[in-house]
Amino acid sequence: MVQHQSLYPQFCFLVSLTTLKVVEKLLPDYTVCSGSTQDFALLVKFMQRTYQDMFPRQDFSHLSQTVEQYLSQNTPLWWVEYSPEKNQPVTDIFPSRPIACLWMGNAIDQITGLRHAHIFLLYVIPEHRRKGIGTALMHYAENWAKNRGDTQIALQVFQSNTSALNLYNQLAYQTQSLWMIKPLQ
Repeated sequence: MVQHQSLYPQFCFLVSLTTLKVVEKLLPDYTVCSGSTQDFALLVKFMQRTYQDMFPRQDFSHLSQTVEQYLSQNTPLWWVEYSPEKNQPVTDIFPSRPIACLWMGNAIDQITGLRHAHIFLLYVIPEHRRKGIGTALMHYAENWAKNRGDTQIALQVFQSNTSALNLYNQLAYQTQSLWMIKPLQ
């Protein structure tokens, strides 16, 4: 298991029958916990929600093939759960279900040949957006990558996803290449 350093060092360990699950404080009212390959169905659901936010009339059932191909012990997964501090009313009837997801992978820089971290998925459900969760998860991803010796981190984003583009620009991400497509008739 890869050890990673968090901006919020308070943590506890939850032990299930099959895996050790690390839970850490991400932000006030939010915890982040490690996922596993057993979270296949939930990860597919989060990927589908990500794409359906941008393309609501499209069927994304095929994304299960992507998850099946890439989800492994080498592609870490983290879930964010809403855990309100005491003295705050709980407005969510399922407060422990995941409200955000970060899924990481590996890529090879085609210029330098060096392995580096790649963000497969960053998703926060709409009800919890604009609370710093995306930014905190990006910092979490960067810390994970630094701790394993990576010198860069990469991701892909749709040009039409202006909220995500703004976040990445604020965090000093730069465009290195453009992915171009041409429909063939």
